[in-house]
Amino acid sequence: MTTHDTRPGSTGGADTPGPLYGGPDDDYTPEQLAALPREELDRLGARYDGVEILHVEPGPEPGSPLEKRAVRQVGLLFGLAGLCAFAFVVVYAGAGWFLPDWQWELGSSSFSVLYTPLLGLLMALAFTFFGVGLVLYTKKLLPHETAVQDKHDGSHFDRVTTGATLVGGLHNSGLKRRKLITGSLAFMGGGLGLMLLAPLGGLIKDPNEGDPLGTTEWAEGVRLVRDDGTPVRPGDQEPGSLETVFPAVPEGNRLADAATMLIRLRPAQLEQAVPRSGQEDFGYGDYVAYSKICTHAGCPVSLYEQETSRILCPCHQSQFDVTQGAKPIFGPATRSLPQLPITVDDEGFFVARSDYIEAVGPTYWNRERI
Repeated sequence: MTTHDTRPGSTGGADTPGPLYGGPDDDYTPEQLAALPREELDRLGARYDGVEILHVEPGPEPGSPLEKRAVRQVGLLFGLAGLCAFAFVVVYAGAGWFLPDWQWELGSSSFSVLYTPLLGLLMALAFTFFGVGLVLYTKKLLPHETAVQDKHDGSHFDRVTTGATLVGGLHNSGLKRRKLITGSLAFMGGGLGLMLLAPLGGLIKDPNEGDPLGTTEWAEGVRLVRDDGTPVRPGDQEPGSLETVFPAVPEGNRLADAATMLIRLRPAQLEQAVPRSGQEDFGYGDYVAYSKICTHAGCPVSLYEQETSRILCPCHQSQFDVTQGAKPIFGPATRSLPQLPITVDDEGFFVARSDYIEAVGPTYWNRERI
């Protein structure tokens, strides 16, 4: 095959016998190209690009029953895609609007079971309807052309004529006169756009709004209760014993971050006790309460050796001394277990005086309160 110079400004081989290549900028000025109609530019670009049309199959006649039926089919599919996409948005972000008291729960038999499958099903249906509609639109409504084209570098001529070809493709698509498809495309595009953007809401929203990682359900006057919901009063425990307690709120024993160890110190431990600065009055008598969540990696700490006054974390062997304000004395933990300030109410049951004054859990969540 003979090759030709196709750099911008070259003749592209137009000055040699045979098919033309490249679209010479020297043959047509930008003004002349701008004056040519789109159809002529399309044909001219094909000629200079060495395009050989092998077969042309026109689309359906405008207004024919065949076209109307295809338009209805494609419009229906695009509309269904849009409906599924908007339904995805409603399920994903609108559950709180229609079910204000609903919260996702692991293992629940309520709406939580259907939440994730519904999201997957609706997204899959939206893209399926869109894909099938696009295939039908291409096969039933667009003209089909089979052509062979030699590949070469571009020039200004190529860019202008290629633009005309693209505009011609839009014109041949019939979108301007097929209002049903245009409307369904706009509806579907809005739905798909919202569906794809909706999950980003979790990135835009501040996850620390309201300080959820620095607060628990403990508050002033909230009783300390056992796992079965019974309240605790002084004298219920033997000296040197530990009991896990929770806030007396709905689902209190399922709030992992609120789990607290209520420890009754032995007289010898009480004599050795050195509270942390500013927390001298957090205990009540010979009782102290510390978070059950290890400050290293968040494991539950509950192995208590009263002889050594140590609380042991079974995950990485961090040890905390309850007579030193639950200060870490061994292992990877670097921060003391947060202490819950406690007292008793008018009925003689233990209650919290406030929430923890510092964030519970791993050290990297430790932030000062504002």
